Amino acid sequence: MPKTLSGPDFDAIIAATKEAGALAYSMWREGEEPDAKVWEKTKGHPVCDADLAVDELLKPKLAAILPDAGWLSEETVDDPARLAADMVWLVDPIDGTRDFVRGRKGWCVSVALVANGKPIFAVMDAPAADQLWTAKVGGGARCNGKLLTASKRSGFRGARIPADELPRADSDLTLVEKPNSIAMRMAMIACDRADFVATLRWGNEWDIAAAHLIAEEAGATVSDAHGMPLTYNKPKPLDFGLICSADGIHQAAVDRLAEIAKDMKAAAP
Repeated sequence: MPKTLSGPDFDAIIAATKEAGALAYSMWREGEEPDAKVWEKTKGHPVCDADLAVDELLKPKLAAILPDAGWLSEETVDDPARLAADMVWLVDPIDGTRDFVRGRKGWCVSVALVANGKPIFAVMDAPAADQLWTAKVGGGARCNGKLLTASKRSGFRGARIPADELPRADSDLTLVEKPNSIAMRMAMIACDRADFVATLRWGNEWDIAAAHLIAEEAGATVSDAHGMPLTYNKPKPLDFGLICSADGIHQAAVDRLAEIAKDMKAAAP
């Protein structure tokens, strides 16, 4: 862990993320459209004024904590200078924007600090759900201050998965509530409220960097859809798919998804 980020600095990261969460929460309306303009960046991918406002708040506040760190955020034009930085902030101002604009609680502000391709500090604030997750590499993960222990499931059959529905081939799994935020679904593994989360598409680093550390520090295993390790701050900050699960079922999850992951990656544009 970098000596420049001992305890007080982590407190500053938490404070900045909570302030950003409060700003987003002030624009959110439970069960209603938000107090913010909403549009689509690309088809099926909404963005709103709150995403941009949170991004604008966090960038200077995090830069004040570590002025030399690079910056990679969903709502900021990528600056290749980040590739030369020793440490980089990875930020998703609102992960789960679809739930945010529908007045649902499944969204959060996600902040990770990455060094040498690995997240070392993570904060996720979900004010609508009244949950704050934090993690330090080697220091465990917490939700609302409580130390987390991830799911210990060892058998794949019956594994809890946050999803809207299950295909027939996965009827041996157990559905649980699904927040729109992929980061919050990963945090469910860390909190032992789910056993398995997977995606089979190209995804952005900022979506999962903070949740990756939170899940791993709680004892879960995180990989891409093929079971390979994830690294961050790549020139093209994308990975194909995600598997986040209880350690005891991770290989079974990789095996279950292997053929479809291979086919979907080959068919991807």
